[in-house]
Amino acid sequence: MPSKRTIISSLIWKFLERVGTQFVQFVVSIVLARILAPEEFGLIAIITIFIAIANVFVQSGLNTALIQKKDADDLDFSSVFYASFIIASIVYALLFFTSPLIANFYNNDRLIPVIRVLALSLFIGAINSIQLAYISRNMMFKKLFIRSIGAIIPSGVIGIILAACGFGVWALVTQQLTNSLLAVAVMWFTVPWRPKLSFSFQRLKGLFTFGWKLLCSSLLDACYHNIRGLIIGKIFTPADLAFYNRGEHFPNLAVNNINNSIQSVMLPSLSAIQDDKTKVKGLMRKAIITSSFLIAPMMTILAATAKTLVLVLLGEKWLPCVPFIVIYCFIFCFYPIHTSNLSAINALGRSDIFLKLEIIKKIYGVGLLIASLLYFRTPVGIAIGAAFGTLISCFVNAHPNKKLLDYGYLEQIRDILPNLGLSLIAGACVYALGTLDTNIYLLFILQAILGVIVYFGLAKLLHFKCLDYLIQTIKGYHHGR
Repeated sequence: MPSKRTIISSLIWKFLERVGTQFVQFVVSIVLARILAPEEFGLIAIITIFIAIANVFVQSGLNTALIQKKDADDLDFSSVFYASFIIASIVYALLFFTSPLIANFYNNDRLIPVIRVLALSLFIGAINSIQLAYISRNMMFKKLFIRSIGAIIPSGVIGIILAACGFGVWALVTQQLTNSLLAVAVMWFTVPWRPKLSFSFQRLKGLFTFGWKLLCSSLLDACYHNIRGLIIGKIFTPADLAFYNRGEHFPNLAVNNINNSIQSVMLPSLSAIQDDKTKVKGLMRKAIITSSFLIAPMMTILAATAKTLVLVLLGEKWLPCVPFIVIYCFIFCFYPIHTSNLSAINALGRSDIFLKLEIIKKIYGVGLLIASLLYFRTPVGIAIGAAFGTLISCFVNAHPNKKLLDYGYLEQIRDILPNLGLSLIAGACVYALGTLDTNIYLLFILQAILGVIVYFGLAKLLHFKCLDYLIQTIKGYHHGR
C-alpha cells in the first residue's frame, strides 16, 4: 500500500501538472479564440469527435488494466504497447479512407485533409497511453508534470504564430499534433520504461479479460458524450458547435484541475488496498468530500460570472456560449460523485459492473437526447437534457457501492450537501455584485474575490471539517509527515 506521504505527493504533482497544463492551454485558447473565427473551432470540434472515438479502440482499456494488475511486468507493458500500435494502424486506415464520407455527411470538403493529418495523433496516443500507465502505476507524477509543461508551452507558441500568419484551422491542427509529439518525446527521456522485444498473447488475453469491459464502457461513453456534438454539427452550424464546446470547456477546465488530479491518484491507491473494503470506503469518502469542497464553489462562482468572463476573455462574438457555461457548471458540480464511485468500482476489479452501469446510463441518456431534440430543438435544449441525465447518473453510479462498500447514494449526498449549500450562497453574492454598473474588468476581479472570501470565510466560520482536513494535510506534507 502506498504511504500517506506518497499519495499526497502524487496528488500535489498531479494537481500541479493539471493546473500548469490547463493554465497554459487556457491562455493559448483565449489568444487563438480572439484571432480565429468560431467556425474554425467548429471544424476541429467535429474532427476531434471522430478522433476521440477512434482513440478508445487504440487504448482498448488495456492501459487501465496495466494499472489495476498487481504484478504487471515488462512483458505485460510491451505486449500492450505492440497491440496498441497495431490497432492504431488499423483505425487510422479506416479514418483515412472514410474521411470523404465524413466530409460529405457534413457537406464540407475541408474536413478531408484535416482528418487525415490529425488522425496521425492515434499513433502518438498508442505510445503515450502506455507511458501514462507506467507513470500512474509507479506514482511518478512529477515526471508527468515535466512532460506536460515541456510540451504545452512550445506547441502553444507555434499554434499562435501560425494563427497570426493566417493558417486558420491548420494552426489548431499543428498545435495539437506538436503537443502530442513533444509530450511523448519528453517522457521517452524522463521515464525509464522502454518496450522490450517480447510479446505474449497469453498476457494480453489476461489483461483484455479485465480491459474489454472498460473498452466497451469507454466506447459507449465516448459515443454518448460526442453524439451531441455530431448532432449539433450536422443539424445546426460549426459555429453553434464551437459555442457549445466553448461553453463546456470553461467548467470542464476548472473541474479537471482538481477532480482528475484526485482520481488519477485514486485508482492506483485504491487498487493497492482493494482487499480492505473499510480502507477503500474511507479513501473514497475523503475523495468525494474534498473534490466537492473545491469544485462546487468553482462551478457556482463561474456560473454567476459567465457573461462577464466571456466579455473579458473572448469578446462579444463568443457571447452565445454563456448559457452553455451555466448549464455545464451545474453538471460538473456532481462529478465528484460520478468519478469517485467509478474509480472505486474499477479498483475493486469489478469492470463488469462498470460496463453494466455505462449501458444503463447510455440507454436513458439517448432517450433524454431524443426528447430534448424533439421538445427544445436548439443546442441549449440539448445541454439541458444532459443536465437532467447527470442527476440520474449520480444515483446509478453510486448504487453498486451501497453493496460493495456500504457507501450508498444518500450518504454520499449528505457528505457533499454542506459544500453545495455554501457554494450557492457564495454564487448568489457574486451574481448580485454583477448587477453593478462599473468597468467590466474591475467587476470580474471583484466578483472572483468576493466569491472566494464568502465561501472560504463561511467555511472557516462554520468549522467545516473538510477545510481543516485540507489545511492539516498540507501542513503535514510540508513537515514530512
